[in-house]
Amino acid sequence: MKQLIIIITSIFITVSSGKSIPETYKSISLDIISKALSDSTAYNRLGYLCDTFGPRLSGSKNLENAIDWILKEMENDGFSNVHGQNVSVPTWIRGTESIVLLKPFKKELTMLGLGGSIATPDHGINAEVMIVEDWDDLVTRNQEAKGKIVLFNVPFTTYGKTVGYRYSGASEAAKYGAVASLVRSVGPWSMNTPHTGVMAYQEGVLEIPHAAITMEDAMMLSRISERGGKIRMKIKMDARMVANRWSRNVIGEIKGSEFPDEVIVIGGHIDSWDVGQGAQDDGGGCIAAWETLRLIKALNLKPKRTIRCVLWTNEENGGKGNKAYRDLYKNELDKHVLAIESDGGVFSPEGFGFTGSDSAFEILKEIHELLKPVGANTISKGGRAADVAPLNDEGVPVMSLKVDGSKYFWYHHTNADTFDKIDYNEFNRCVATMAIMAFVVADLPESIPR
Repeated sequence: MKQLIIIITSIFITVSSGKSIPETYKSISLDIISKALSDSTAYNRLGYLCDTFGPRLSGSKNLENAIDWILKEMENDGFSNVHGQNVSVPTWIRGTESIVLLKPFKKELTMLGLGGSIATPDHGINAEVMIVEDWDDLVTRNQEAKGKIVLFNVPFTTYGKTVGYRYSGASEAAKYGAVASLVRSVGPWSMNTPHTGVMAYQEGVLEIPHAAITMEDAMMLSRISERGGKIRMKIKMDARMVANRWSRNVIGEIKGSEFPDEVIVIGGHIDSWDVGQGAQDDGGGCIAAWETLRLIKALNLKPKRTIRCVLWTNEENGGKGNKAYRDLYKNELDKHVLAIESDGGVFSPEGFGFTGSDSAFEILKEIHELLKPVGANTISKGGRAADVAPLNDEGVPVMSLKVDGSKYFWYHHTNADTFDKIDYNEFNRCVATMAIMAFVVADLPESIPR
């Protein structure tokens, strides 16, 4: 019966226009591709965002100034319903920080405190270093940790597996008496560029400072330790959490011509960490979503359903923006047809991941045929990116843009996430991919089924 439903649904979508989806939208999709690949507006806007406002941590003036600019430009683009949705966001301030290796020789190490970490005492922490390979190594040698700085020298495998040491390392080390904790930068490649990112403390466990050091330094310190050498360092951090501040989700849309109350959401997160420029994470995704609307309007296309661009705030260290959006539209989510997110960089596009019904998946497979000219015609199960996940929890089908991510974690959450890492052609192909998907879903004679 399930297979029959899928077949019937697909046929209905196909025959209602007398043609298949690829046949119906081939000409329009080629127009979108041509416009996206030849227009430098989005690329230039991304460069302006990065170079004018810099990093955009939640609670910062940089972020709010960037939001002001985007809202003004969206108004100039002629979008409907352009506004900022107020969101109260947690605010962490890095302050000054340093790590100095004292033994076996003196050297100032490159570091980044991890988001949410407490400060050291004013005089810093001067202590011997204990290096562990993983959680099991820490547990096995737990009696050595008291009074030490624990360094988790854990090689990168996948982000999902390795990031746990960043997120939970401080509390796990503190359970055994560590006075501070460090992680080897969570990434597969480095040129002396540590990463930052959010961490958290466990309730009831003493809070200790937590920071990342470079792959190079972590590996060096491990070699010294393996030879039996003693390592001592001094850490100083004045990081702190302050009272919540106001930020905004950015919203702008093209109203649907026939079913304006039915909505396709497309977006990314406008906040970034406080290092680099947030170009790949996630300025590129935001500008690509914004450009989707501008391209559709520039080509005088009139989708049947509303396409809404949402640039969420506070994805990096709280997820308050996506929850605020979900709560605001709680009573209208049955009219949210699909939510599309780009938050994996804007490298060469490969297609989309999708979380929703099998019948919808079959329809989206047809749409993917239109993405062959830009090499993005692969669709797979699984599309719950962070900012669309709360919508998916309420039953909204969701998609995430999939790209060649082989270099993404080279730059992710580091000072190296800058505009010069954006390839013009790859970025514009991402724009075309998102624009075609959003427009066709918005223009189908029937909504994709849940």
